Amino acid sequence: MRVLISEKIAEEGIEIINKTAQADAKYGLTREQLLEIIPEYDAIIVRSATQVDAELIEKGVNLKVIGRAGTGVDNVDVNTATKKGVMVVNTPEGNSNAAAELAIGMIFAACRHIPQAYMSCKNGDFRRSKFKGVELEGKTLGVVGLGRIGSIVATRLKAFNMKVLAFDPYIPEERCQKLGVQRCEMLDELLTLSDIVTLHMPKIEGSLNLIGEKQIEIMKRDAIIINCARGGLIDEKALYNALKEGRLGAAGLDVLEDEPNFEAKPGEQEFKNLLLELENVIFTPHLGASTLEAQYNVGVMVAQQISAVLQGDIVSAVNLPSLRIKDMKEIRPYIELAEKMGKIYFQAEKTPVEKIELFYSGEIAQMETKIVTLAFLKGFLEPIISDDEQVNFVNVEMIANSRGIKVIESKSNTSERFTSLVTANIINKEKVLSLSGTVFGNEEIRLIDFFGYHVDFEPTTPFALAIQNIDKPGMIGRLGTILGEESVNIASMRLSRNKKGEKAEAFLGIDNEVDERILDRIRDVDGILKASLIRF
Repeated sequence: MRVLISEKIAEEGIEIINKTAQADAKYGLTREQLLEIIPEYDAIIVRSATQVDAELIEKGVNLKVIGRAGTGVDNVDVNTATKKGVMVVNTPEGNSNAAAELAIGMIFAACRHIPQAYMSCKNGDFRRSKFKGVELEGKTLGVVGLGRIGSIVATRLKAFNMKVLAFDPYIPEERCQKLGVQRCEMLDELLTLSDIVTLHMPKIEGSLNLIGEKQIEIMKRDAIIINCARGGLIDEKALYNALKEGRLGAAGLDVLEDEPNFEAKPGEQEFKNLLLELENVIFTPHLGASTLEAQYNVGVMVAQQISAVLQGDIVSAVNLPSLRIKDMKEIRPYIELAEKMGKIYFQAEKTPVEKIELFYSGEIAQMETKIVTLAFLKGFLEPIISDDEQVNFVNVEMIANSRGIKVIESKSNTSERFTSLVTANIINKEKVLSLSGTVFGNEEIRLIDFFGYHVDFEPTTPFALAIQNIDKPGMIGRLGTILGEESVNIASMRLSRNKKGEKAEAFLGIDNEVDERILDRIRDVDGILKASLIRF
């Protein structure tokens, strides 16, 4: 396994990668160089400069995971990655504190003209009358985007006796109440009432030029606007005109829509932005995550996630359902159970499936079951997916949709027989077949129901035989004789029948794979109706 690191991360992160893969730190690659070498790598780690677009992802034929050392993933084509089955991970908590503190610092600096006063003094002009500022106490702060960073800013500035308003269409009222902030249903309401507006939204289609001429027009004439999130959230031409004409008080910017090369030395590039010529604008060169602590955190955290993915572990990813670390231990055995349950159908049946109903009852209904559903679908589709088509947690739902399979998930907090139960109803044009499983203790997985037969089978062997036969004496003996003659060891066996003398089902855990010749010998036994090999 090889991991390309195209932008600088902490050395400790590189050491973590090298424990499980070969880490190649190659900084400053040109676009052409990157496209040339990406087919050699299983993973890539980037920060904000490297554009991991559709072209790069398509070229990365061996890519399994893309790691963004930082919060935003606007430089990663997540949709293309998902279609290709490539996991995208980031480190949203690694630099949240650093970004929030920078925004707060910008607010202080803009309110008290700290950078301008410093430069005045440095140039020998000590007239303090030029720099009369405003206090935060009693002012209204408008936080646009109440995610991790916005929440930190809101909470800390409440301590300065500020009234805090928040606008975020994706955050419920309960979250605002918990933080002690007032929720605004409309952005215009926040802009009209706020003395200071700070932006903490991602750069997505709906947020481009979120603050334009019309929005600036309704803001207070002495309002201060802060953007330490993403360039492009503010219409820079409209902002320039408002600041120059005195229709806004000041702006603190850490980002621009088009940014310079932050590594270039003076004189090595030509860069111009009219906003930087204004006295009431503070600009810093994208310093949001530029603290010792944040650089260490994001480097180590992204390396840990990349290493985990390459070893086959499940992590919380941008294009996977969110999983809290504390939930992982509880949910992991159900993920294993569901994937093995999913593998059964197409190895025992051949009829195309129209719909899958997954029902979670008991304690598991309180957990985040989306990842369990994806695990079932992954196991379900793997037996029929060609070797050149990758199926994994990232793209399996998309593949199921493309094949016309409708997936329904439902829950119940109660379960009559088990603490938790996972039931799958698999519906084809002829009938409905059901599978059920549970987890005993903390990790003992059990298949409880196989197509209507109670089996209580522990699917821990690499292979199993599913045998359907007429319920009559001698069937198991004949089956055991054949397997013994073929040197196939039976590790476990569960038998079930619904009514004496009718059909019965046997589930045998075996240690080695059997070929069609052996299966045909079993099928030739009088009374055997069906014999299937299940590869777990």
